[in-house]
Amino acid sequence: MLINQSIIPDIKNIIAAAKDKAIRAVDNERTIMYWHIGKRIFEEEQQGKDRAEYGTYLIKYLSEQLQPEYGSGYSVRQINLYRQLYRTFPIVHTLYAQLSWSQYKLLLSIDNQDKVEFYIAETKKNNWTVRQMERQIYSSLYERLLLSNDKESVLAVAKNEKLPSDAKEIIKDPMYLEFLGLKRESAYYEKDLEQSIITHLQDFLLEMGNGFSFVARQKRIHIEGDDFYLDLVFYNRLLKCFVIVEIKTDKLTHQDIGQLQMYVNYYDRVEKLDKENATIGILLCASKNDGVVKFTLPENEKNIIASEYNLYLPTAQQLLEEVNKEMENFEEKTKTTEKEIE
Repeated sequence: MLINQSIIPDIKNIIAAAKDKAIRAVDNERTIMYWHIGKRIFEEEQQGKDRAEYGTYLIKYLSEQLQPEYGSGYSVRQINLYRQLYRTFPIVHTLYAQLSWSQYKLLLSIDNQDKVEFYIAETKKNNWTVRQMERQIYSSLYERLLLSNDKESVLAVAKNEKLPSDAKEIIKDPMYLEFLGLKRESAYYEKDLEQSIITHLQDFLLEMGNGFSFVARQKRIHIEGDDFYLDLVFYNRLLKCFVIVEIKTDKLTHQDIGQLQMYVNYYDRVEKLDKENATIGILLCASKNDGVVKFTLPENEKNIIASEYNLYLPTAQQLLEEVNKEMENFEEKTKTTEKEIE
């Protein structure tokens, strides 16, 4: 008797899906339980708020009473987290079933409500794992997007309240490629970087941003007898356009920009459908001179972007310095514009 061989993997998928759903349900109930514990602690604290150090004493007392029976989940540190969960999300309905307790613990380390809302929205939209969420927080995704966008736009795109209208709203500069495992002190060729990106394609797509899918590597195009090879081609469903990535392991030159502009023009005139938007070109380079980029391209050019890559994650101080520098540049441009208007 012949048996359809697809029945085993089908049943395995059903079992796996049910297990995953059950784990998520239990984890969600656990998070809600922690929220209610935090609420009860906060209420008790308010009763004794006139007494100095009452909150610290209360949490230590609770840990001493609960930990012997319920384990390490009721250490002083953990109970403090439950209290913080309630303080950060004062309404239980603001807790999302899509997020795990481990992800909530990561969010509790953030002291900026806009950043918390951003990472919640991105996690829900992209179904990030704990590891992916942690990596995006530690690589300062929110701050990097703020370097070329305003806060309202970053949050609106994350929450699906608006579609990105400009490539810079989702493409980051710089990009952090620490997951490639390449040492910044080592010399390597562009093909090595390209091969490493292909090997770690899922991580690279995550770093590029929302809506990207891989199309081709070393895409051959033929122009009147000459062959050219595009390093990487992607498609972005949010921007509804092709995205060409050219890799440069040396400092960016105006010739590199001109070459990428030719590739973008080719895709716009040959590959792009009428219903699709203009092709975007990204020069992924080891270093760049923004002045060279500015004066090589036409004014108000939005479809050619030079993005530096780094092979290591920045420190919080480095990102803070970059954000502050960008804010100073923005304020200076604003003052100049106001003077011109006067």
